[in-house]
Formats: sequence, structure tokens, C-alpha cells
Amino acid sequence: MKIAALSDIHGNLQALQAVLVEAQEAGADVIVNLGDIVSGPLWPQQTAALLQTLALPTIAGNHERQLLTIPLPRLGASDAHAVRELQPPQRDWLAALPATRWLDAEVFCCHGTPGTDLQYLMETVTADHQRDGAPGVRAATAAELAQRLGDCRARVVLCGHSHVPRTVQLEYDGQAMLVVNPGSVGLQAYDDDHPHTHRIELGSPHARWALLERRADGQWRVEHRETPYDWASAARQAELNGRGDWADALLSGFVGRLEREVLRT
Repeated sequence: MKIAALSDIHGNLQALQAVLVEAQEAGADVIVNLGDIVSGPLWPQQTAALLQTLALPTIAGNHERQLLTIPLPRLGASDAHAVRELQPPQRDWLAALPATRWLDAEVFCCHGTPGTDLQYLMETVTADHQRDGAPGVRAATAAELAQRLGDCRARVVLCGHSHVPRTVQLEYDGQAMLVVNPGSVGLQAYDDDHPHTHRIELGSPHARWALLERRADGQWRVEHRETPYDWASAARQAELNGRGDWADALLSGFVGRLEREVLRT
């Protein structure tokens, strides 16, 4: 069995289309979508409409919850753009998505952690942003992972939210647990201030996703993929919608202009 794990598409239709082609070519039996689907200054309505037709196993991320429940004047710019663009059929589809799901008896899907969509599972935010160049975030320890997983005992846990592609293997009572974040299809760098200021930078503009294969012996093979697409076009769309911070991140995989600077101008 082959699973293509996608997360954090953020309305990047062109990146999604490129990843879907590669996932098919790789022989994926199922493609799972781990949330944060439409928020951003790109193509939210078209992205949701395409995913509706595909009917992939899908969960909601924190941005789905936010844009459906928070009044428009209180939303961040990325969520507000999506709200203005989405049509009722797409909003209804997003509203029906579960926060977590079991893909099968072995594979559990969540956006952040099993208990919350706002906390990174595999990364820990620190209070040292820009101290000697520190990004304000580091890989979670095994103890932190165990605490955030709680009583979840799946063979494989698929998560998103941080946009950082990573695989970690833990062990509980002699049973291996594989925790996999496929990274972000749609946005390769950003800055954030929850719960402290930090930045995520993947260093290239390629769309990230993961291909997992359950072998005949029951072991799982994980391959992290980096897919090229027309990121210059995506950056132009971001600029057109007043989001130079997104344009910089889409073109480079590094944080350039900051959201607060762009929205202040």
C-alpha cells in the first residue's frame, strides 16, 4: 500500500496540481490531505473546488476552523482573503471536514497534534528568535513528542501545521510508531508569533509531500518528495493580492519581507 501525504496547501493550486501528478506517477493508492487547505493570497476557491471533485480523505487544519468561525473583521489577512473568495459549496465542504481521522487501522491523521490544531507536533517554539541567528524553533525531543501524542498509539501518525518535512520513529511497549510530517505543498517559508516569534524556512521553493509504502513485512518506508512547479506564477499572484511576504517565500523558501511590514504599507 502506498500513501501520498499532503498538507498545508494554502490555496496554492499550481503546486497542488504538480504534486497530484507526481503522486499518481508514483503509484499512490490513496492521497490524504492533512489540512490548511485554502488560507492565503493565491487561489483558495479553485483549490477547494478541485479537491471537492477528487474526494480525497481530508481533515481540517486550524485555518479551516478559523475562517469558518471567526468574524471577518477579526481574521488575519490570509484567512480573510480565503473567506472573500470561497463560494457556499466550498464553505460547506470545509465545514464538514473532521479535525482528525483514522485512514485505516494503522494510520492516524491530525493537523497539529491529536489534541489541538494549533500546536506543532514535531517542532518546539523557543523564545530565542534572532539571538545569534536562531530561528526560534527546534526539533521536538522524544519526550515532547510523547507528551503531545498523549494516548495515541497508531503505527503511523501523519501530521502537518509546521510545514517542516520530518520523520521520527518512537517506541512504545516494543511497538514502533512512525511520526511523519510531509511538509507543505503550498508555502515553504513564513514568520509567526505563536506562542513566540519564530520563522520557518525550508530553503527552496519546491512543493513538499511524502510517499509512504507499507511493505509486505509490515514495515513502512517513507520518502520525502520535493516537486518543482511554476512558483514564479504563484509569487506573481501573491504580489497581485498585496502579499509580498508570500511572494518572497514562494520564490525562495526563505523569509524576506515580513507580513506585518507588507500589511502596514
